[in-house]
Amino acid sequence: MNVSTTVWIVTCVVILGLFVFDFFAHVRTPHEPTFKESATWSAVYIALAVVFGGIVFWQYGSTYGGEYFAGYITEKALSVDNLFVFLIIMTTFAVPRQYQQKVLLIGIVMALVMRGGFIALGAAAINNFSWVFYLFGAFLIYTAYKLIKEAGHEEENEVEQETKIMRLAKKVLPTTDEYHGDRLTVKIDGKRVVTPMLLALVVIGFTDILFALDSIPAIYGLTTEPYIVFTANAFALMGLRQLYFLIGGLLDRLVFLSYGLSLVLAFIGVKLVLHALHENELGFINGGEHVAVPEITTGLSLSVIVGILAVTTIASLIKTRGQSAQKVQESHDAGADSVDAGTAGEVDRDTTAR
Repeated sequence: MNVSTTVWIVTCVVILGLFVFDFFAHVRTPHEPTFKESATWSAVYIALAVVFGGIVFWQYGSTYGGEYFAGYITEKALSVDNLFVFLIIMTTFAVPRQYQQKVLLIGIVMALVMRGGFIALGAAAINNFSWVFYLFGAFLIYTAYKLIKEAGHEEENEVEQETKIMRLAKKVLPTTDEYHGDRLTVKIDGKRVVTPMLLALVVIGFTDILFALDSIPAIYGLTTEPYIVFTANAFALMGLRQLYFLIGGLLDRLVFLSYGLSLVLAFIGVKLVLHALHENELGFINGGEHVAVPEITTGLSLSVIVGILAVTTIASLIKTRGQSAQKVQESHDAGADSVDAGTAGEVDRDTTAR
């Protein structure tokens, strides 16, 4: 796949432009998006991703087009799983609902920048060391095992992880426990301190480094083209803010999502190991010669990934169809209750100051 520097620059400018548009059109004025707004813009960003995939098909052929869609679907599914963690972070920091859009958008941009670094490192490693596929494959299989083992306990593990990151951030940065609108820093007694808004951003940023450790090897198991890896990640992250508000209350219903993702990661891990054997250059394996093993095609990969995600989603919805709306919204509304208390306290402080 021959992607010119000009195409890279134009792609990056367009992606940056979409994020800038998103900020000025929806995030700059603090508000909680309605269901209609979230649904509309989620559909718009998914449509853009599909159109871009069509362009890849048209310009570079069906093989690369298939790799893009397989990567996009995988990254989108992993991003939906990340929404669980975003919900926990928002609740932990009691971020007011009207300010959550700003935290999410800035956090997503930070995530894309950091993933860009991981993508570049991954590409350099793959180009120079074919045995890296063994490492990626083994890591994904191990990650899949951990997901299955920890299924049902994700929330406790994530809360513990976020608490550690938050404590570390508070040790390094001078902080205040009070919100000051959507400001990230504020001066108190002549000293510049960071607000919980900035702390939430820091936690989201560091957490996404851990997410990238799963997602980047996973997509490199579907394609070795850095351009496809980057664009699939970018389009998967676009619209994630809207998706958070659109399905936030339904996340608890996706009870089998972790199992589905673990199967997807295990499948890609096996695919990577098979590819590594096919490209083998390690002297202690088959005398450094390539091993004649079957390789999994892009078409089969796409079919398996879509099939697993469809089955686990449908099974989750059937399993939880008896849940009351109140129970489904419980986790989603917990953050709003904390926010109301925090906002009321802020209003009281402002009134007292006057």
